[in-house]
Amino acid sequence: MADDPSDTTAPGEKGLLKQALAAIAEDIDRSFDLLLPLPGDPRDRLVEAMRYATIGGGKRIRPLLVCATGAMHGVSHEAAVRVGTAIEAIHVYSLIHDDLPCMDDDGLRHGKPTLHVAFDEATAVLAGDALHDFAFEILSDPATGGDPFVRIDLIRTLAVSSGMHGMCGGQMMDIVAETASFDLQTVTRLQQLKTGALLTAAVEMGAILGKVPPEGRTHLRGYARDIGLAFQIADDLLDAEGDEAAAGKALRKDEAQGKETFLSLLGPQRAREQAHALVDQAIWQLSSYGPEADLLRELARFIVERNH
Repeated sequence: MADDPSDTTAPGEKGLLKQALAAIAEDIDRSFDLLLPLPGDPRDRLVEAMRYATIGGGKRIRPLLVCATGAMHGVSHEAAVRVGTAIEAIHVYSLIHDDLPCMDDDGLRHGKPTLHVAFDEATAVLAGDALHDFAFEILSDPATGGDPFVRIDLIRTLAVSSGMHGMCGGQMMDIVAETASFDLQTVTRLQQLKTGALLTAAVEMGAILGKVPPEGRTHLRGYARDIGLAFQIADDLLDAEGDEAAAGKALRKDEAQGKETFLSLLGPQRAREQAHALVDQAIWQLSSYGPEADLLRELARFIVERNH
């Protein structure tokens, strides 16, 4: 990715983000590897499918948000990685189901065949279901944290953000969008649920681990809300203009399905401007923090600069 001549990022900050992304990828792969051993019985195919979907792929942005927010509030890295593994399990399950023939019918994900192609549809459905449950198994385990009130807060936050009031609700709106015409306000609400809810949960769960009270999380929620919308605008631009080899998945789907998106409603130039404005606003939300929030700031910038 070419450097932006207008970029005022301090030297070393982008290196910090690159290092953090590489480290969290290793941490999450290791976590799934340890937590998903083959049982050595006829369930092996299910666990093999879960491992295929979870190990070695994805940007791991949600776990990084958990770990970065947790680190700002004195959370141990081990606990944050466990919570990051749980939220990544939810994210991966949603991708498995999203790729199924009854949904988007995609054949490529993270540069390799989607799960239902590599295995079969029934196994893919079961693997997604099992990863959903696995997330809450991790969060409810005392190994994640000794305080049961923290664990129940984590469980509720992830449950709400991934269900009908969050990701699944947004996915239903996305399906309806194929046969309905949505205005900008409705598209914004769709994306706040489908994409933004889980990103917000990641930030909030890092703060929950740090025992930050709900009233102390307002700016963090604002940060997550802003990067969630910026992330989706960047995805819309990538879907329309990106390279499939770099993306590791099929592109040009939204236009083919006739869906209204930020790009179709705003146009490319206004969409880019809005994404950058959201990133600036997200960074402003962190103004009460010092250098300890630099990783979150850089992650916000990365969201609109990425090419996959």
